[in-house]
Amino acid sequence: MNKKIIILNGSPRKKGNTAALTAEFTKGAMESGNEVTEFFLDEMNINGCKGCFGGGKNPESPCVQKDDMDKIYPIYQEADIVVLATPLYYWTISGQLKTAFDRLFAVAECDPDYCNPKKDSVLIMAAEGYGFEESEYWYDRLEKHLGWKSLGKILCGGVMDIGDIEGKKELQDVYELGKSIK
Repeated sequence: MNKKIIILNGSPRKKGNTAALTAEFTKGAMESGNEVTEFFLDEMNINGCKGCFGGGKNPESPCVQKDDMDKIYPIYQEADIVVLATPLYYWTISGQLKTAFDRLFAVAECDPDYCNPKKDSVLIMAAEGYGFEESEYWYDRLEKHLGWKSLGKILCGGVMDIGDIEGKKELQDVYELGKSIK
């Protein structure tokens, strides 16, 4: 059965190393017959969560704030798999990804028990260095809390400048991960 996949790309570089990873993942996933929608969050108008607990009244537009999250909500709700893609910024995920992910709480507010929809997930990261521990900690705890299941993590260090990722084995790894989804 084909899967619906949403990629939340928190990189400000649309042609950067994170984007190279998501492109290979998408290629593999689509070759296996899956549907992939990627959002480049840096190009979108997404406000931070207000913590108002006012969402959830309209499943089609669950947040009280009206911005580009309304483009993401329906794709997210239908998705079987959520791919969190980000460069490593100060030993964790980018602000762009964190801001968008926080706003997904409005979808949980549609449930009387604040339960998030159950999803499979993937973490894709690129970084100048190799200190992914804090991001992995966040991702692992997030999955546990939401009841999600990880399909894998592709963490590619040593790639600061655009194009540094060329020839890295992680490109093949992320392609194979995408291809394995059926």
